[in-house]
Amino acid sequence: MRTDSSPGSLPAREHLPAAGAGTPVLDVVIPVYNEEKDLGPCVHRLHDHLTRTFPYAFRVTVADNASTDGTPHVAARLAADLPAVRSVRLEQKGRGRALRTVWSASEAPVLAYMDVDLSTDLNALLPLVAPLISGHSDLAIGSRLARSSRVVRGAKREFISRTYNLILRGSLQARFSDAQCGFKAIRRDVAQVLLPLVEDTGWFFDTEMLVLAERAGCRIHEVPVDWVDDPDSTVHIVRTAAEDLKGVWRVGKALATGSLPLDRLSRPFGDDPRDRDLTGVPQGLARQLVGFCVVGVLSTLFYLLLYSGFRHFAGSQLANALALLVSAVANTAANRRLTFGVRGRGGAVRHQAQGLVVFGIGLALTSGSLAALSAATADPDHSTELAVLIAANLAATVLRFLLFRAWVFPDAAPEAHPPVPRVPEHRLPEPHPTAAYRGRSDATVRRRPVRPADTDPRDAR
Repeated sequence: MRTDSSPGSLPAREHLPAAGAGTPVLDVVIPVYNEEKDLGPCVHRLHDHLTRTFPYAFRVTVADNASTDGTPHVAARLAADLPAVRSVRLEQKGRGRALRTVWSASEAPVLAYMDVDLSTDLNALLPLVAPLISGHSDLAIGSRLARSSRVVRGAKREFISRTYNLILRGSLQARFSDAQCGFKAIRRDVAQVLLPLVEDTGWFFDTEMLVLAERAGCRIHEVPVDWVDDPDSTVHIVRTAAEDLKGVWRVGKALATGSLPLDRLSRPFGDDPRDRDLTGVPQGLARQLVGFCVVGVLSTLFYLLLYSGFRHFAGSQLANALALLVSAVANTAANRRLTFGVRGRGGAVRHQAQGLVVFGIGLALTSGSLAALSAATADPDHSTELAVLIAANLAATVLRFLLFRAWVFPDAAPEAHPPVPRVPEHRLPEPHPTAAYRGRSDATVRRRPVRPADTDPRDAR
């Protein structure tokens, strides 16, 4: 894993500026290796779809990965016959290498790629790139595992795909749902910063890029897709899975050892609302609440264990007071460090003293609850005592958090980042005047008749 410095921080996320004359807004890359049979129909279908439906200038780039059949000749003929189609020849194999080469040289502000088999329904292409054009997101991926996706494929591939994504979630804490779907897009300004950090040149390229993007704070947009498995796919499943697992190990090791310079990319965008210096808005409330709840649950379990132990040789009131005292000291120390982020010993004694006052309030609530229980029942069961104490502790916990935040640790909220100057938004590129829109009314465009490609792919069975 590389340990060199990042080439720079990511830019502020903004609406894409208008492209110059002849400059495409979208560059769709089709990496191919020995695909002379499928390449022609794929490019014709994609070019026709973009001409009819995509409202901006586009380009289709065929990236030939050192093919040994007639693929280079097919690609050259397509580039000569169709406008906005070009071909690039690479003398080394590797899908990741092809994408890195083409994306790094492209001037289009939005870069995408899809597999040559076009397993993904092309109607998802505009929803895929629209959030990148608008500046809402930095990367976009098609997901076959989303709840509303419609997928037709065998049980073997389904099992492998879901297992692989579970591995990513468990080992690399990935939050995206489908790393392997060959249908992705990225903003060029983000790609220029992320691509130098991605080492893989094969099938693991997209997974590594997504993991690094997520760790860098990029927003990843997911689009549910309609997807039909290609029975003639040449992908070697076992070999690809082995290489992917090696990549997971390599990236996980780099993240664990800190050899990746992701600190240069953390909180990269100037338009992050969490970076704004807003008056009257409490900072860090959600994080503090989560931390307090975690500490509270552990403290309650600790308290109940202590109470059950003290109850063997003391009455209920004394056992409750001792258990609450010990757990309160531990609770204050844990919240001081973990929830409110107070470092060092400064003010520790004062915080513990204030915590004991909060403890006294909790003691009054729980002791009062036990007294009320004793008044209602002469000899209550131990399980009933525990139930009453749990309810009283829940009420005391809410009050404890409010007192901790407003009185004990009032100045412990995370420091706000300095405000970032707002970047003026640019206008969208003018819609591309395709022949499909010329001379047609708005009603005609909106009421496009349903084509066979619009049907549910599950009907193909």
